[in-house]
Amino acid sequence: MQGEEMQEAKTQEADMRNVNMQKAERQEKSAQEAERMRTLWTGSKKDFLFLYMSYHKQGAGLCIFFFSIFLCTFALYHLPVDAVIYPAFLCFLFGLLFFCLNFYRAWRKHCRIGQLAQLPPAMMENFPECSSWEGDDYRKLVEKLKEGQLQTQDRMNMKFFEMVDYYTLWAHQIKTPIASMRLNLQNEDSQLSRIVSEDLLRIEQYVEMVLAYLRLNAQSTDYVLKEQDLDDVIRQSIKRFAGWFIGRKIGLEFTPTQIRAVTDEKWLGFVIEQVLSNALKYTEAGTIRIYRRGEAAVCIQDTGIGIASQDLPRIFEKGYTGYNGRSDKRASGIGLYLCRRICENLGHTITAASVPGEGTTITIDLGQRKMNKE
Repeated sequence: MQGEEMQEAKTQEADMRNVNMQKAERQEKSAQEAERMRTLWTGSKKDFLFLYMSYHKQGAGLCIFFFSIFLCTFALYHLPVDAVIYPAFLCFLFGLLFFCLNFYRAWRKHCRIGQLAQLPPAMMENFPECSSWEGDDYRKLVEKLKEGQLQTQDRMNMKFFEMVDYYTLWAHQIKTPIASMRLNLQNEDSQLSRIVSEDLLRIEQYVEMVLAYLRLNAQSTDYVLKEQDLDDVIRQSIKRFAGWFIGRKIGLEFTPTQIRAVTDEKWLGFVIEQVLSNALKYTEAGTIRIYRRGEAAVCIQDTGIGIASQDLPRIFEKGYTGYNGRSDKRASGIGLYLCRRICENLGHTITAASVPGEGTTITIDLGQRKMNKE
């Protein structure tokens, strides 16, 4: 049975690598195309001159071809060749003057389009006038595409906000029966009531995870940044999981960190609770330690099953569960991803170190970036 699980894990790992390789190739091609366009729009006037000449080489070739026809015709009829060379020279001078004027207009238009290309689609206005029906058609097509993209973006934003409003309402409504059930369980002290209390806490975590995921992808968040006592945040999280520690007979060693940092109490508490939840989930026996490291970092160390070395670099990726997550079908691969996103938004960093069979240490560093207090 274990061999089948290992084979399934290897197959899923190979599929994930193929998907990541394809994604990396698409990103590389997109970056190369963006770099090519950036070079084209930010290049020197000399580079644009060669590009302009390459686009008009067909017209120059036709002029030389017609001049050669006249020259051959005059030579065959023994007419004075000067009658061809002199008008050709005048045509060359006037053509050169026309070329310079047209090049100057094309260069100005090119610079204007380059400036527009650096703007978001919503701010692209006042496209340069086109001197040909083909260019005018392209300009109208671009404006139509821009309008369609803005309309699509508005519809997507409206649907997203409606979804956020719906799930926010659902989350707040579901909290009412959860609170009622927890209040009823407070009057009982039995093995069943403790199990139900743990399940209720797990449901609350899932509800909070849904809200956190939606709020992270929204245009605005409810961050309230001010100086916080980290020990108070940690104690609140420990108190919430007190039933899990007692029910699973897992020890706790909490050394006060005495760290004060500029952060958001609610969002940082969410991160610590997610890390504690994972530590309790994958620790069957032993102790969970919480202690300070360095100037402004807190470590949460467990004695659980640990994380495989090939999974460790990717545990903060969205949807990645690893070998442990595939063994535990309830794992979603979202919790640590949300922790990383929240820490990035708060100016903190979160890292992991693990030894399979010995345990895992999650480090949250609150001193990576200076932030102003509220």
